[in-house]
Amino acid sequence: MMLRRFLPIFSLFLTITNVPTSAFASPPPDETVTCDIFVAGGGLAGAASAYEGLLAGKTVCVTELTDWLGGQISSQGTSALDERSTQRQLLYYPRGYLELRNRIQKFYDGDLNPGDCWVSASCFIPADAHQILTEQLLAAEKEGNGTLKWFPSTVVKALNRNATGNIITSVTAIQHQPATGAPPLNTNPLSETIEDWYRYEDSDRFEKTIIRFIAKASNWYVIDATETGELVGLSDVPYGLGIDPRSYLEPSSASETGDPYCTQGFTYTFAMEATETPQFHPEPPFYEKYEPYYSYELERLASFDLVFTYRRIWSPEAGERDRFGGIGFTVPTVGDISMQNWTWGNDYRPGTEKDNLIYTREQLEANGQLAPDGWQGGLRVETLGYGEEHALGFFHWLVAGTTDSQLGEGVKEPHPNYKFLSGLDSPMGTEHGLSKYPYMREGRRIIGRSGYGYPDGFTVSEVDISRKDYTDPYYQEVLSEEAYQNLQQEVAGRDTFDVIMGETGKNRTRSRIYPDSVGIAHYAIDFHPCMTEHPPEKPGNTEKEGERRGAGLPYPFQIPLRALIPQEIDNFLIAGKSIATSHIAAAAYRVHSFEWSSGVAAGTTAVFALDNDLFPYQLVDEQLIKEKQLQELRQLLEANGNPTTFPNTSIFNNDWQDWR
Repeated sequence: MMLRRFLPIFSLFLTITNVPTSAFASPPPDETVTCDIFVAGGGLAGAASAYEGLLAGKTVCVTELTDWLGGQISSQGTSALDERSTQRQLLYYPRGYLELRNRIQKFYDGDLNPGDCWVSASCFIPADAHQILTEQLLAAEKEGNGTLKWFPSTVVKALNRNATGNIITSVTAIQHQPATGAPPLNTNPLSETIEDWYRYEDSDRFEKTIIRFIAKASNWYVIDATETGELVGLSDVPYGLGIDPRSYLEPSSASETGDPYCTQGFTYTFAMEATETPQFHPEPPFYEKYEPYYSYELERLASFDLVFTYRRIWSPEAGERDRFGGIGFTVPTVGDISMQNWTWGNDYRPGTEKDNLIYTREQLEANGQLAPDGWQGGLRVETLGYGEEHALGFFHWLVAGTTDSQLGEGVKEPHPNYKFLSGLDSPMGTEHGLSKYPYMREGRRIIGRSGYGYPDGFTVSEVDISRKDYTDPYYQEVLSEEAYQNLQQEVAGRDTFDVIMGETGKNRTRSRIYPDSVGIAHYAIDFHPCMTEHPPEKPGNTEKEGERRGAGLPYPFQIPLRALIPQEIDNFLIAGKSIATSHIAAAAYRVHSFEWSSGVAAGTTAVFALDNDLFPYQLVDEQLIKEKQLQELRQLLEANGNPTTFPNTSIFNNDWQDWR
């Protein structure tokens, strides 16, 4: 069997000497909190980690930048569950995700889809999602006799490590609340407040509490379930960002050398309501700047009603049935509420070193965020602000715009009978009406530890999951002769010998099967590519050439334990979008049920490691089929109702075409 050779990710394959951050003094904490499991990030991955830890009787601490649990379905506003049809028909999900779906249905009196949207089987109000998920975690706490310690409005400031750097000994965090006389939380947009959150000192807006989190007993686990891989960047473990270099493992890459600045677009979502009468819509002062960007994108999507009902999250009265572009929906009626998340709409898609949202390691080092107590969240705040304006401009385009950047004149008409929903009691829970945090499609992605077949570090690559036709002449044109031959061998499966003997035209008929699988996922490889030039809204700007080449359908795929284990730190696990995947694979490993499944894997692995007095890397550091305790972990997951494989997807079943 040929060893897999993985090209280093563009300038971000890090080999560093750990300097224990405990050698530097932070301000003394106001309080110290003990945990068995510390989870940074209260999104779906973090909630799932906490859920499994609580059911196992552990003390779980959860910090979250916003004041809502739920991430995608609440604070980010994307409360429309992205699911593949085959998996949904079988209801083949982790137990906690199934419970979440059931709780949503029960909350809305038996209706899983109170918005009657057409993109999903379930669209609902983000503010309700926070309540639903909170009740679910409290129920798990009671059932498992665990302890939940919930810290909303809290950011991680420092990770303190032992003398050798391989153990996180404590986490320093800052919790904020409104200062006396200051406006409530969620009054101002994120871009105006986030930098303040990371400062130790009180301000005119916020009072701060410095919290030190430590192990409850002799050991504990820290899980990064943040939306951007924040602890990955802060800890400075090896990771990748943006586009990977083109190789036989990532043959559809849009860059021969890689591009760390081009990550998928982020989106500030918002809610709008259908009204009986026309509303007054004054043009925002910044609208002219962003107006050249907005579009319905495709002729088959060029219908206001289609876009409005796409992610409609509340519909008290069903309208008449209609169709456009082959898609059926019910016409909006007065009182309907829609959440907007549209590629050529409120997606903001920076892709250059002048505007990239997630700072690279080199940028972090240059602006002092890797210095002791220098961490400020790792994001370019100016870009957050532009994304906020861009989203508000899209609402104005929807209701008053008459241009279309992709389809030309005569397509877009005004639709004044709609209002923008804002206020602390609105669906987004903010005075300004935008989501509390943008929907993040991609963050920093760890490079796992080296091992057999992965000498430069483990990762899940494009060819491991994609149904792409790699016999397309394009791949022979852009790859070297050796790389093309390696690609053909990589996707040939049991026909590898035929390829070695010179036969071509083989293609993968299933995804890679991992003996250390600890979870499952299935979704399209779906891209919202960065734009080519700065700024993203520049008139005539285009998507980065070739970025959509990797898009398409994958086979159902697994979450290997090796993808959750970073290098260098032994009591650190990753959940959510920052597991070890390539840029193209990450485009599928990012939606709701995957986030939950990865959180289950991280939480259960932490529990198993604590109960068995071992480190997770010890489960995968030898030949996997001989790792007895690895199989015990997988059996525990399965026994708990958390599948690690899909039905009828084994080495004895090499044709998975029916999975859609």
